[in-house]
Amino acid sequence: MFPKMKKNPAINDLLKVMARLRSPTGCPWDREQSHMTLRRHAIEEVYELIDAIEARDDHEMAEELGDLLLQVVFHCQLARERGAFDFEEVARNITDKLIRRHPHVFGKVKVKDVAEVWTNWEAIKKAEKHGTKHARHSALDGIPKHLPALLRVEKLVKKAEKAKVLADGHRPKRKLSKAALAKELFELAALAQSRGWSAEELLSAETKKREREYRKREKQS
Repeated sequence: MFPKMKKNPAINDLLKVMARLRSPTGCPWDREQSHMTLRRHAIEEVYELIDAIEARDDHEMAEELGDLLLQVVFHCQLARERGAFDFEEVARNITDKLIRRHPHVFGKVKVKDVAEVWTNWEAIKKAEKHGTKHARHSALDGIPKHLPALLRVEKLVKKAEKAKVLADGHRPKRKLSKAALAKELFELAALAQSRGWSAEELLSAETKKREREYRKREKQS
């Protein structure tokens, strides 16, 4: 029988369990992990969470959220051992950020609609990072490098549109339905596969090329 833990807040118990797993008397597998060895586990957990959400399976959703939380706690424990930060700091930082970026809720700022909320959010975020090594000097900054290629295109085009650095007539003139576009995307990926090419790599390379063009255009504007 496993020893029963006292009824403490669940997050406190989770933090203690994680610390024990990493202790000299803990689990050999957990003890040999690092930020680098764990870095892709969070991606897998997020995809499993998406599956549970789309299946509308509350039981699986709760379990997958727990698995994702474990990744957060694991990284926090590793950072705590290095003296870098801990779970308390991570939780405090996100709490403060939410309050700071919602002045229309926790302050006296008035907003008309969601668009204005996003405008304020971006302005506050830019001000937070100003003067730091994470300062965003370009409107195109802030897109994660490891996003899947298609999602990266979406993020890049959205930012480029806002920054008005897209070339005139960048939008295709053909009018396709969602179904027709989906079919064409699939067939293009299949064509790449038939020729021994990776559609992911091709799109990633093209996106990097377009981003360089947009950044050059941004500097010239």
